[in-house]
Amino acid sequence: MDQLFNKLKNKLSGFKASLGSKIDEKAVPVKKPEIPVDAGDSNEKPVKKVGFAQKARTLVFEREVFLNERDLEDPLWELEIALLESDLAISVAEAIVESVKNELVGTSKKIGRNTGDIVEQALKNAIYNVMSANTFDFDDFIKNTPKPVNVVFIGINGTGKTTSIAKLAKRLKDMDYSVVIAAGDTFRAGAIDQIAIHAEKIGVKLIKQMEGSDPAAVVYDAVQYAKGHGMDVVLSDTAGRMHTNVNLMAQLQKICRVTPPDLLVFVDEAVAGNDAVERAAQFNDMVPIDGSILTKTDADAKGGSAISIAYITGKPILFLGTGQGYDDMRKFDPEWFVNQLFE
Repeated sequence: MDQLFNKLKNKLSGFKASLGSKIDEKAVPVKKPEIPVDAGDSNEKPVKKVGFAQKARTLVFEREVFLNERDLEDPLWELEIALLESDLAISVAEAIVESVKNELVGTSKKIGRNTGDIVEQALKNAIYNVMSANTFDFDDFIKNTPKPVNVVFIGINGTGKTTSIAKLAKRLKDMDYSVVIAAGDTFRAGAIDQIAIHAEKIGVKLIKQMEGSDPAAVVYDAVQYAKGHGMDVVLSDTAGRMHTNVNLMAQLQKICRVTPPDLLVFVDEAVAGNDAVERAAQFNDMVPIDGSILTKTDADAKGGSAISIAYITGKPILFLGTGQGYDDMRKFDPEWFVNQLFE
């Protein structure tokens, strides 16, 4: 995790230094008298009077800066380019730049020796606000939703959807929930065998049918099994598909119609950048998703897709995949994410 989002970190650090220099140029010193020491009660000695020279030495010097739009014009343009180069969608980059501008322009700010602090805080606030507009606690949802909870996973092939299901099954089992996996990807050769291996390793029940079977029937059977055996959670795999595949999208809509999911989760890889953002938006238009899981974040130097997906879809990121092991999944926390960018 040490290399997480390094390119985006470096670009933000460059902006912070650039604007920090601009603030240094414009900052003016202001003199603030120290608060005089109270003499206390009558039994204490009165404060000794001091001369002008001594008073001058007791003054605390601060700085103050007032920034206008012209001051920020070039640095903000550099910030926008840096964000776009880090795979942020245009609308997201614009929202962050506008937020930074609104926080810094038009008000006098007291600053200390480190001018970068004022820039960093404005950046942190802007990115956090973009990512945390729709917060959602997966664990609370599982705890409070009537059982069994049916979670259906969608996305394209090769992005780590099946592995994410296995990781989540392990996580839920470790939290003492009983879990059933539905092998609803009956379209791709070997998909059923792949998820069966995961289910056996983790030690959870798998409901499957023959390759080519109706996936809606598989998910339905899994939910009925869970109901009949008093189980807590059904994790339903589906075939990877592009939103443009009419037949597979109709199949997905049938799954959601026959056994309406409590959560519909989109899975894609962070390293796909803007492609992942576009796919999330397109899937959300076709079958409204409830949240996303981003895989391969340990290999993502740019970090832009994580920021963009939450903003573009209006739906939260639930988890980040951080490696190949079953425990390599982190519950998403916007505050943690933003702090990673400024370590």
